[in-house]
Amino acid sequence: MTDARLSQNRMSAPGRWRRRSSWTGYAAFGWSVVYGTFGLVAALTGTAVFYRAAEPLPVGLDWAVVAVAVPAATATLAGLAPWGRRIPRPVLRVTLVSLGVVCGMAAFGLLMDAITLVFNQTVDSWTATGNRALAAAGVVLLIATARSHRSSAYGACPHCGAAHTSSTGRRRPEPTAAPRRVRVMAYAGAAAFLPYAAMKTTWALGGTFAGVSGAQMLATAERNGASGVWLTLAHWGIDATALLAALGVFLILGLVRPWGQVFPRWTLALRGRRVPRWLPLTPALIGAATLAPYGAAGAVYAALGTVGVVTVSRGDLPTPGDALLVTWFGLGAFAVYGIALAAAALSYLRRTQPICASTEAEVPS
Repeated sequence: MTDARLSQNRMSAPGRWRRRSSWTGYAAFGWSVVYGTFGLVAALTGTAVFYRAAEPLPVGLDWAVVAVAVPAATATLAGLAPWGRRIPRPVLRVTLVSLGVVCGMAAFGLLMDAITLVFNQTVDSWTATGNRALAAAGVVLLIATARSHRSSAYGACPHCGAAHTSSTGRRRPEPTAAPRRVRVMAYAGAAAFLPYAAMKTTWALGGTFAGVSGAQMLATAERNGASGVWLTLAHWGIDATALLAALGVFLILGLVRPWGQVFPRWTLALRGRRVPRWLPLTPALIGAATLAPYGAAGAVYAALGTVGVVTVSRGDLPTPGDALLVTWFGLGAFAVYGIALAAAALSYLRRTQPICASTEAEVPS
């Protein structure tokens, strides 16, 4: 494509791209108003929105939500209003991406809340869970708005990043496996869960591990208020977290193999159809954002306990040594799996990126 053609394309970007930019901008602005109101009401009523485990953090931290929402609203509005044209687009993009990263930090723990809700029908704090859910929505909307600003600034297609004058449709690329190094990481992440699943299954079947019997673990779960679903599975010899580990292995393998992009035969009516990208990517990205830092911090804690720098709390286990062993089996698995899941998700995201048909037609011979 010649420079003149590229310049013409940038000046004549299709209106649908501008509409997409406006749509994401309005959505992000609406989110910032809702999120800011949420933080303001919580701060004024003395309701903590940030928690460490089950312990509420100081209510003064609620103002951090307002401190994120106000610049987010300003930046998104600047992308929509005429006066915002005076602000360089790169400044808006950097602001939106930075705020998205902060929201990602605030959303940490959402996966754990979802797991707790499924098996216990409740969470430690509905306010904290609401804050994490809103923050997660903010990550998506702010990043999407930043991307649309980049597209409108350069006259480029927001999907493929190229500058072309027409769009005759988009197609999904053919299913492919991830690069070898990503597959190796995925297999390592899946294998990391084997000791953890074996430990939990041993307890579920009534066996003894780390000085604790299955009956003792069941009694502890009942004492801690485990739900009927959790206890029913335990009585059947199925540990809920081991079941989730199996689903996690299925997810990460699907991300790196071609069958993760097309429904397999055993899905009956769906077989042969393309898997919607959001279906595996949503749990994968949320899981990676939660398990990777959580597991990495836990692995460092276990390493410090191993060399005697800190003493690992034994909790319901007989000795600190037993607690250390269980910590390695659990948090060590989360660390390896979380990092591998992040690599697999990013590879899947790149390999399944739709291709604009017009881009192929405009490739110079």
